[in-house]
Amino acid sequence: MNEEPKPGQWLEPADFNSIVRLTPLVAIDLIVRSPDGRVLVGRRNNEPAKGRFFVPGGRITKNETLAAAFRRISLVELGVEKSMEQARFLGVYEHFYATNNLEQPGFGTHYVTLAYEVTTPMQAASLPKDQHAEYLWQTEAELLRCPEVHENTKAYFTSSQANARAS
Repeated sequence: MNEEPKPGQWLEPADFNSIVRLTPLVAIDLIVRSPDGRVLVGRRNNEPAKGRFFVPGGRITKNETLAAAFRRISLVELGVEKSMEQARFLGVYEHFYATNNLEQPGFGTHYVTLAYEVTTPMQAASLPKDQHAEYLWQTEAELLRCPEVHENTKAYFTSSQANARAS
């Protein structure tokens, strides 16, 4: 394919494979809080971080604005569309993984991730199951103690940015 992809359009696996092997991806992660302050995590169905609990999120596609990506990712990951105006920007994070989503040997995945916090009442039963097999609502302390929560998710609650938010 020689034409540019449309906003939100996924790439062919071979093209995406090359991009993951050669460049960082840009993504949005959603730190979703319940009204009582618990955090939503889901057990990932796919690499990277397959089988680990992680906050919802997704990558930004070519030609997609941040605002459009935020709406699309919230709808796909949470089953409800949210806008950036409903969220609080927490910062930029880097995630490095030894694996990639196509489970190809020899290279990992590098994400530059924009983290946003949203508060919303939700029922786990209504959350989409294509990216996460199961969901938990955990306090920050539970999340930080849980060995099944991925370190890149824990970083949202242990970094200097998170500590600055709490003060």
